[in-house]
Amino acid sequence: MPAERLSVVVTRRLPENVETRLKELFNVQLREDDAPMSRDELISAMKQADVLVPTLTDTVDAGMLSQAGDQLRLIANYGAGVDHIDVQTARQRGILVSNTPGVLTEDTADMTLALVLAVTRRIPEGLACMQSGDWQGWSPTAFLGGRLAGRRLGILGMGRIGQAVARRAAAFGMQVHYHNRKRLHGDIEQDLEATYWESLDQMVARMDVISINCPHTPSTFHLMNARRLKLMKKNAVIVNTSRGEVIDENALTRMLRSGDIAGAGLDVFEHGTEINPRLRAQKNVVLLPHMGSATVEGRIEMGEKVIINIKTFADGHRPPDQVVPAML
Repeated sequence: MPAERLSVVVTRRLPENVETRLKELFNVQLREDDAPMSRDELISAMKQADVLVPTLTDTVDAGMLSQAGDQLRLIANYGAGVDHIDVQTARQRGILVSNTPGVLTEDTADMTLALVLAVTRRIPEGLACMQSGDWQGWSPTAFLGGRLAGRRLGILGMGRIGQAVARRAAAFGMQVHYHNRKRLHGDIEQDLEATYWESLDQMVARMDVISINCPHTPSTFHLMNARRLKLMKKNAVIVNTSRGEVIDENALTRMLRSGDIAGAGLDVFEHGTEINPRLRAQKNVVLLPHMGSATVEGRIEMGEKVIINIKTFADGHRPPDQVVPAML
């Protein structure tokens, strides 16, 4: 007699072929629309499911975990970041947490360079001029930006994505510098032609471009605060494709408005969809709706990792991408 299939609740719409595969393997409850679940809906899902498949829009805190059913044994996150899940409490309750690392590295790195180019070459301003019909023809002084070759790029966070950004930046002729919790092995540094800075303050003060590629943790909250932002050169720009909470958004807005920072490219924001209207009004800012990982290939690969994690768990083994507090 075949074993009963696991009950799986998915909180958001996923690519069609991923949903189809989930239905083939498990007793799955899919989301009919793409709106995030409410807190009550998430709690209800956790009371009935063996496995919950949340996304970064779903906060799973200690209070919710305390109401989870005894059968909930795995939270298979659809995404790499797990700062929206109380992993420590889940572990204490015997609930495993898995994620989908690695699959979004190249996509996010691509978007980082796209933002660097968009800000430094003033691409959105040119696009707006063309779409409005205001373009009067070429001029020697119109829309002057700056070339990337020779500029110093300071990468804050030299994990998979940071290293992928470094390789792309080197192809554009940029000088690669980085600050990281731990210095990279010498062979990797040499391969990336990257210069390590133990002092983040000293690095920030000397860079032309700052790229945020570190996760959001208690120690990185507002890592780029008002004091540190003021260390940046006036002609420098900052790009963030990681987590909005790493930058003090209000301080950044003030400095962009005053001209103390030349520009910013942001794909993530400190307060989610609630973006400072003064930030939106700035011409020297490029804002994107969290598109860094938004490729068809990436989303499918994320789903495949989720399925592997659940299937491995169902077979009685540790999910290959299990997250433990020590990893955070």
